[in-house]
Amino acid sequence: MSNDLFGIGTDEKKISKLERKTEWVGDAIPIQNNNEEYLTSNFDLKKLRLLFYIISLTFIIILFRVGYLQMAKGVEYRSAAEENRIRIVEIKAPRGIIYDRDLTVLAYNIPNFSLSITPADFPDEENKKIQIIEKISDILTIDASDLLTQISEIPDYSYESFILADHIPYEQAMLLKIASSDLPGITLDASTFREYINNTLFSHTLGYMGKISPDEMEKHPDYSFDDYIGKSGVELFYEDVLRGTHGKKEIEVDSLGKESKIITESKPEQGKNIILTIDSDIQNTLGQELNALVEKSQTITGAAAAAIDPQNGEVLALVSSPTFDNNSFTAGLTPEQYADIANNPDKPLYNRAIAGEYPSGSTIKPLIALAGLQDGIINEHTSFLSTGGIKIDKWFFPDWKAGGHGQTDVKKAISESVNTFFYLVGGGDENIQGLGVNRIRSYLELFGLNDALGIDIPGEATGFLPTKEWKQEVKNKPWYIGDTYHLSIGQGDILVTPLQVATYTAIVANSGTFYKPHLLKSYSDATNQNVEEIDPTIIRDNFINDYYYKIVQDGLREAVLSGSSSALGDLPFSSAGKTGTAQFGSEGKTHAWFTCFAPFEDPNIAITVVVESGGEGHATALPVAKEGLKKWYEKYK
Repeated sequence: MSNDLFGIGTDEKKISKLERKTEWVGDAIPIQNNNEEYLTSNFDLKKLRLLFYIISLTFIIILFRVGYLQMAKGVEYRSAAEENRIRIVEIKAPRGIIYDRDLTVLAYNIPNFSLSITPADFPDEENKKIQIIEKISDILTIDASDLLTQISEIPDYSYESFILADHIPYEQAMLLKIASSDLPGITLDASTFREYINNTLFSHTLGYMGKISPDEMEKHPDYSFDDYIGKSGVELFYEDVLRGTHGKKEIEVDSLGKESKIITESKPEQGKNIILTIDSDIQNTLGQELNALVEKSQTITGAAAAAIDPQNGEVLALVSSPTFDNNSFTAGLTPEQYADIANNPDKPLYNRAIAGEYPSGSTIKPLIALAGLQDGIINEHTSFLSTGGIKIDKWFFPDWKAGGHGQTDVKKAISESVNTFFYLVGGGDENIQGLGVNRIRSYLELFGLNDALGIDIPGEATGFLPTKEWKQEVKNKPWYIGDTYHLSIGQGDILVTPLQVATYTAIVANSGTFYKPHLLKSYSDATNQNVEEIDPTIIRDNFINDYYYKIVQDGLREAVLSGSSSALGDLPFSSAGKTGTAQFGSEGKTHAWFTCFAPFEDPNIAITVVVESGGEGHATALPVAKEGLKKWYEKYK
């Protein structure tokens, strides 16, 4: 007999007969051999080996899978398990404080409370969800269905926190603090929130903050989805300076997702404090005056003012009216509230001081005089006869004074704003060459027109200076001498911003140094130590002979002593100024301009005011500037 347990025997084997009444067949089969009936097992060696291979392969696969899960995926699974227990929490850094030049606080941080949810810790059971939502809605006095909708839009099982409610009042926050200890996945967070002292008079300059948008997230990948970011003004321009460095803490949480232990912590670092060049007193004075004009008038649609220190380009005031409440923006507006402001026809969000573009009116005349002197078109003694205007063919170009001003030199032309004089300097006639449009444009660009000045807030407009080519291309008309006449007195297609006029007034006041206007005076760390001063930037100088500035300055002084700016004559200090009345549209409406500087002998302030549809410059714009000068004198006399 063979010893092979799995082989098929060749000997005849007699199997015991099954004598029980119930026969069991199982997997045995009857076979016939030598006419005798036998029972035997049906073994197939090939099938058996195949079965062996399958079992072995399956075993190997199982071993491999177990090894893979333990080795390759072990870290991931351990991490997931740890995430149940260990969390990384961001600690928001306070934003830097904004001060004016006298260290008066303009923007600071106040405590803020927000309620957040961590979806992975929030119950799955519907009834428990409802109980938590109802508890929160009762405390916040908001509709539970709104909360439920908000939660339903949040990804399930995320360990990232999502804010459900922000800017929660203190009393409600304390109730939520107590309640949240028993509410899984719900946390009350304490942080800071931006507050502005003068929430309307500084709104265009300071700007405001808001929740970061998806587009902004792409530009700032290091920000969190719930971060606030500067949206306009100084807050936007100096975002990188004001923003601090967030801290982090690694915490252990309990079964409700509540902090039970701090494992490690890195403290947040507050952003840098910045000190602006703005003088709050002058800013407030000009802002209040402009707002009063706009609010009480049925025709005035807006106004703006800019004040600059001619000795360094520091912006002392930058005002636009109408204005808006930047605190309401930072707190968050509904879409309907924002639409009401954005669609307001008076454009309260529009920073007219840097983005408003207007015909300059007669405020451009001092620059035309300087260009004529520098180019040799005129000298200090050149005199033209003003009889009321100039007639070219069928066209008449008038003086503002009927009958004219008589014999007029450059100083008188500035002080009395004599159009005829500047028509001839700019456009000439059969006897005088004149500057012509190209040279006028070149000189005006030297004073900063037709380009952005580079002030340190966003949204600055460039203004516009027309050319012959532009007129032909856009209007399909040739350039006439009348176009040059209009340009020479600040009419026609020329456009300037209030900041540009204030800047070139400062250049005239300091006799030729073109400082870049700027708002940042210095910045420091959170303790106001390690102060770093900002040096003024000179864009250009020495492009006009110094003596020619003296001639033009004398003309502007004469305007105060006996000319169109005589309303400043009663001030207890010397000043110089120029009015402007700029026509616009087809109905003969005019914008009112006034630009000035003081003291005349050593200028420390230049102020420019424009009033939309304000009529005559001396009537509406000059009184506003005068109040600004008085406030300056009150502080710095």
